[in-house]
Amino acid sequence: MVKVSILGSTGVIGKNVAFTLARADTVDEIVMFARPQSVDKAKGETFDMYDALAAEDIDCELIPTSDFNDIKDSAIVLITAGIPRQEGMNRRDLAIPNAKIVKNYSEQIAIHAPDAIILIATNPVDIMTTVALKYSGFDRKKVIGIGNHLDSLRLKAYFSQFININSSEVHTRVIGEHGDHMVPLLSSTTIGGIPLKYFVKSVDVDVKRLLNRLKNAGNTIISKKGATEYGPSFAISNLISTIITDSHKILTVSTYLDGEIEDVYDVSLGVPVVLSKKGIAMIVPIHMNDYEKNKFHEACRIVKETTDEVLQALDNDW
Repeated sequence: MVKVSILGSTGVIGKNVAFTLARADTVDEIVMFARPQSVDKAKGETFDMYDALAAEDIDCELIPTSDFNDIKDSAIVLITAGIPRQEGMNRRDLAIPNAKIVKNYSEQIAIHAPDAIILIATNPVDIMTTVALKYSGFDRKKVIGIGNHLDSLRLKAYFSQFININSSEVHTRVIGEHGDHMVPLLSSTTIGGIPLKYFVKSVDVDVKRLLNRLKNAGNTIISKKGATEYGPSFAISNLISTIITDSHKILTVSTYLDGEIEDVYDVSLGVPVVLSKKGIAMIVPIHMNDYEKNKFHEACRIVKETTDEVLQALDNDW
């Protein structure tokens, strides 16, 4: 029996992750946790999902609740709760109010689901990963932010569209902050096994335009439809399925670093890792050129400064 709990299940991301996971038919039980005033909405979501799942003969139990006792024995607890980003907002604008929510939920997870893996989707996700790590008291291998997984998928899709080639032939990755200071690893990007720098000589690809589009992707979607929805939900579901199935895939997530990459310590950033049912099995070494190294250290400095400010604010509030 595989059980996943979603804290913030009535939000756009939470409910979409629940439905995507249920449809994948790899989870036996999904706890749709909501605040007491939102439990009726969570119930309505489950009724609607059951109708859809019946069409595909999928039997996944959906549990709407506001009782933390119901997350007991979860393999993974996903935190999506928080104030959503509005058009024009930087993810760091959400830091302190969302940190209070993540702190509270992390403490409750430690009490009610001490053996779970915590997956963080609440923005700013790199900072929230450190908050969850501190206040859950969990091993860092079991506290994972969605990091740059979605950014990497977006970059993969952009190259596929611009070059007009199947996305399976594109191997690329984004690291650093999930935000303005993300670092696309163009030096190690390959198309069909051919390094990008050789491939683009024969294809009209505006790399600078691609990167600007990548960094503004979230704001672009929010400005047109009000929220990002399908991309984040499928990216999160992909991470959960990878962990549950013990696939040992290399994906780019936010994790607390202790010198493994570029001698960076005491900050959570997006880096490639091997994911297993135990959480992070290994942090994968990265080759970067000098430009990418400088940008990665810049992301480290900015995220760490904001993280320290947030943790100080939480301690003062306490």
